[in-house]
Amino acid sequence: MNHPPAAGALATARLDLLPVEVGHAAEMAVVLSDPALHTFIGGAPDTPDSLRARYERLTAGSPDPAVTWLNWVVLLRAENCLTGTVQATVTGSLAEVAWVVGTPWQGRGIAVEAARGLVGRLAATGEVRTVIAHVHPDHHASAAVARAAGLAPTGVLHDGELRWSRSLGA
Repeated sequence: MNHPPAAGALATARLDLLPVEVGHAAEMAVVLSDPALHTFIGGAPDTPDSLRARYERLTAGSPDPAVTWLNWVVLLRAENCLTGTVQATVTGSLAEVAWVVGTPWQGRGIAVEAARGLVGRLAATGEVRTVIAHVHPDHHASAAVARAAGLAPTGVLHDGELRWSRSLGA
């Protein structure tokens, strides 16, 4: 029987990835407040209240029992502050991952370190066999994160984004 991976805390060299809690919403609304973060994904920054409601839905879990939502906030230990998020939606042996780091912390390798930590956690479960991400073709920084996490472009476009993939073995 397959057991979905858990979103327990995990640590990397500089980061703690902490399971999302509703109480993170106020700080994360500030972290994610730059409209430039939505250049490639669309939409606008969440207000603290809308992010709180979103985190309430996320922490309640997927309404589909075949899907597991794993969501972490990224804590930069040296500065004791939240800097972004990583997430995975797991369906069977497939995990779709995503990441975002607030503008003030970009360019410091935080997204790479967090994404590697996330993919490492998924690989360690032995349940996830394939990791995918969708990256806008013009979002070169996000493509670099995907590549650093071991994903490779597939050439497949999905809703205007390039699918990246990594096999975690059989």
